[in-house]
Amino acid sequence: MTSTLTPQPVDRAEPARTGTVPRRRTRVLALPEARWAAAATVLFLLALPLQLTGAPSWTWGPLYALSYVTGGWEPGWEGLKALKERTLDVDLLMVVAALGAAAIGQVMDGALLIVIFATSGALEALATARTADSVRGLLDLAPVTATRLAPDGGEQAVPVEELAVGDTVLVRPGERVGADGRVLDGASDVDQATITGEPLPVAKEPGDEVFAGTLNGTGALRIRVERDASDSVIARIVRMVEEASETKAPTQLFIEKVEQRYSLGMVAATLAVFLVPLAFGEQLTDALLRAMTFMIVASPCAVVLATMPPLLSAIANAGRHGVLVKSAVVMERLGQVDAVALDKTGTLTEGSPRVTDVRLLPGSDLDEGELLTLAAAAERPSEHPLARAVVDAARERGLGLPEAHDFTSAPGVGVTAVVSGRAVAVGAPLRLLDGTGSTVAAVAGELEESGRTAVLVLVDGAPAGLLGIADRLRPDAAATVAALTTLTGTAPTLLTGDNPRAAAHLAAEAGIDDVRAGLLPQDKLTAVQEMERAGRKVLVVGDGVNDAPALAAAHTGIAMGRAGSDLALETADAVIVRDELAAVPATVALSRRARRLVVQNLVVAGVFIAGLVVWDLAGNLPLPLGVAGHEGSTVLVGLNGLRLLRETAWQRALAEGSG
Repeated sequence: MTSTLTPQPVDRAEPARTGTVPRRRTRVLALPEARWAAAATVLFLLALPLQLTGAPSWTWGPLYALSYVTGGWEPGWEGLKALKERTLDVDLLMVVAALGAAAIGQVMDGALLIVIFATSGALEALATARTADSVRGLLDLAPVTATRLAPDGGEQAVPVEELAVGDTVLVRPGERVGADGRVLDGASDVDQATITGEPLPVAKEPGDEVFAGTLNGTGALRIRVERDASDSVIARIVRMVEEASETKAPTQLFIEKVEQRYSLGMVAATLAVFLVPLAFGEQLTDALLRAMTFMIVASPCAVVLATMPPLLSAIANAGRHGVLVKSAVVMERLGQVDAVALDKTGTLTEGSPRVTDVRLLPGSDLDEGELLTLAAAAERPSEHPLARAVVDAARERGLGLPEAHDFTSAPGVGVTAVVSGRAVAVGAPLRLLDGTGSTVAAVAGELEESGRTAVLVLVDGAPAGLLGIADRLRPDAAATVAALTTLTGTAPTLLTGDNPRAAAHLAAEAGIDDVRAGLLPQDKLTAVQEMERAGRKVLVVGDGVNDAPALAAAHTGIAMGRAGSDLALETADAVIVRDELAAVPATVALSRRARRLVVQNLVVAGVFIAGLVVWDLAGNLPLPLGVAGHEGSTVLVGLNGLRLLRETAWQRALAEGSG
C-alpha cells in the first residue's frame, strides 16, 4: 500500500502566467491503477442491480468474476511476487479474503472488497502522482529550445538538452533563459521569482549569474552556459525531491518491520478464529465468514499508509517553495530539533558584504588603489563572500586586476598568492600574524568597534593595509531568530569565524545573545558536538566551506543555496534555494505538522482496527460493513496525509514559523 515518486516523461510547455510555477495535474485515467479500479467498479455496479432484482446468476455471476479479475489481478500478482521473496504482503491478504468470501457464497461482499480495495489503491497512486506533479511542474519553466550562437555569430535553435558548458546563447526580450550561466554581454531586468523568491525583477549585466527558466525583460542578453541542463537549479530541485521521496523515515521503517510480524500473527489469528469455533460445532460457512471478516478488518493497510503521505506531501510542498529536503528521514528529523546554530555571513546577513574602508598602514609604499588592486587580484579565485566584496570594490573603482599565481586558501584564515611578482596574503589579522603590532591592532580594533570586519593585507610579508568590510543583516533575520526561539524553546546560537566585536554587533541587531566568534571550521564542529552531547538535537544553518563539518555533524543541517558553496550544499540535509531565511522556521513548522499528521493517522488506523476486530470477535460484524470500515480508514488516512500538499499548508507553516 506504499508508494514513492517515480520519474515520469515530461511534456514541457510555456506556463500561462509569468513568474509562477505551472500546476501540472496527472489525469486520473492516465494511471493504470485508476483504469483497473474504474473497470472493476463499473462491472460491480452492473452486476449488483441484476443480483438484487433476482436475475439469473448467469447474468450477474460473470460480471462479478470480471470485477474480481480487473480489480484484484494487480495487487494479487504483486503479493505473489512478495511471497516468492518470503514477504507477506497485505495486498495478497485482501485478495485471499475476497476469494474466501466468494468461496462461501458471499460473492457480492467479496466483489465489494475488491472494488473498494482497488479504489483506495488508485487514490493512493493518484495522490503520489499529484505530489510528483507539484514538483516536476518546475521543469515546465525551462524553454524547450534555445538560440545558440556560433563562433562566426550565426544563430541556431537547438534543444536545451544539447547545450554544453561553454556555449553562448542569445536570450531575446520576453524569452525564458534556457540554461544556468553568466551574462557575457547586454543588460536587462530578469524575473527570477520562481528560483530566488525575489518579488521584483533583478538587473543583470555582464558578470551576473542567471538561471534556467527565469524570464528575461526588455533587453537582449548573451549568456555563457555554466551548467548542463541536467545540473541546472530547476533540474536539481526536481531530482533531489524525487530522490527524497524514495527514502523512508525511521517511523516508516519501524512500521514495515513490524508489519511482517503483524501480518504473520494476523494469519495465525485468522486460522484460530476459523478453527476454534468450528471445533465447537459452529457451521463451516459462519466460521469461515467470521474468519474472512477478521482478516480484512485486522489488516494493517491504514497503519502502513499512515507515515509516508504526510512526509512526501511536506517534501513536495517545501520543494515548490524553494526548500530542498533531501529525504523523508530529514523531513521527520527537522521537526525534532530543539536547538539552532546559525552562521553569520551569507546566512544571517545578505552574504554580499561591501568594502567600506581602505586603511593604509605606516611604512607602506602603496596608495589605496594599489593596495586594493593587489588584495582583489589575490582574492579573485576565492569563493568566500568577503573575497567577492574585495573584488567588487576594485571593479567599481575601475581597477585592472593582474593574474594571481600560486593561489592557496585556508578556510578561516585567508588566502595567499603571488601578484605582479609580489607575495600577497589577505585574511583575518589574528590568523595572518602571530602577534599583530600595536598599529595593526589599533586600526583593526577601530574598524571592528564600528561593526566592520577587518581584513589585513600583507605584501611581501609586511602589513600594508587593512580593509573594512560590512555586511547587511537580512531584513527577515530578526523575525527568523524570534520564530526559531519560539519553535525550539531556546534562542539560536551564532557560530562565526568573524571577530567577536563585529559578531556581537550584528547578533545584537538580530536578537541573539549566545555569540561564539573567531571560530575555525573545527571550532564550529566542536561547538555543535558539545551541544549534541548535552542532549540537544541541533539544527545548523550555514552556507560556506567552513560550515560543512558542522552541517555534517549536526542532527540536521540546512544550507543557504543561493550563495552557498558546493561542499555545503552537498553536505547539508536540506537546501534553501531561494534567498529567504524565513523558510527555515517555516520548514521546521511544516515538519512538525507532518509529524502530527503521522500521529493522527496512526491513532485513526489503530482505533478503526481495534474497534472492528472487537466487533467481529465479540459480536457479528457484517462483512460489507467490515470492508467499508477497513478501506474507509485507509482512504481517510491517505487523504489526511495529503493535506500538506495544499498551498495553505505552507502559508500556515510560515505563520507558525513567524511566531
